[in-house]
Amino acid sequence: MEATALTNHIFSSFSSHSSQTPSNHHFLLPTTSNSLKNQKRIQSAKVSISRSQFNRTITRCVASVNGGVEETVKDVVVPIEKQFPAYPTVMDINKIREILPHRFPFLLVDRVIEYNAGVSAVAIKNVTINDNFFPGHFPERPIMPGVLMVEAMAQVGGLVMLQPEVGGSRENFFFAGIDKVRFRKPVIAGDTLVMRMTLIKLQKRFGIAKMEGKAYVGGEVVCEGEFLMATGTSE
Repeated sequence: MEATALTNHIFSSFSSHSSQTPSNHHFLLPTTSNSLKNQKRIQSAKVSISRSQFNRTITRCVASVNGGVEETVKDVVVPIEKQFPAYPTVMDINKIREILPHRFPFLLVDRVIEYNAGVSAVAIKNVTINDNFFPGHFPERPIMPGVLMVEAMAQVGGLVMLQPEVGGSRENFFFAGIDKVRFRKPVIAGDTLVMRMTLIKLQKRFGIAKMEGKAYVGGEVVCEGEFLMATGTSE
């Protein structure tokens, strides 16, 4: 019982980690410490926190107390609303609007979540039933048109192209060509489209770039292709 009380005391010290720690994380306590309640000596203790496939947080503590070994396991269900962290914000919609010339209803990028200057960008498009293309595509089965997925990806490419690191004009960019485009799965209302565009080749003299793009929903590729893009003025 005393050993159990001690391991519970150890649990309380690490309880704050259980909701934010990645799978199979371990904590090793100092070789000696004292319980605040009964001053029993703990020779060693190890706490591990892991996430199971059923979204349960498994916290395991093995402690050596006064020559004896006590193991305690706590199994806690993580509420679904706490299981999925928010995407980071590298560029918000206001910053995106400062760079891209597109406006409603053709601005198809909501947030940039990763940006490597002159190399790549990752952005998201939240697909909702309020998007203006759904009433016609299709009324009974709302699917995001493939050409708009390609357009959204091109806009992410534009965020790379129109930056000073690439020598972009910050005025306009245009499609010069697309190749090897494949649509793997339909994107429907309620999905979050995550798009990565990577600069493969750049000809600064002509303002032409070749980019590789992939779009994901739930970690699965839904669209991919190669993009040839050009920067310049609208005249």
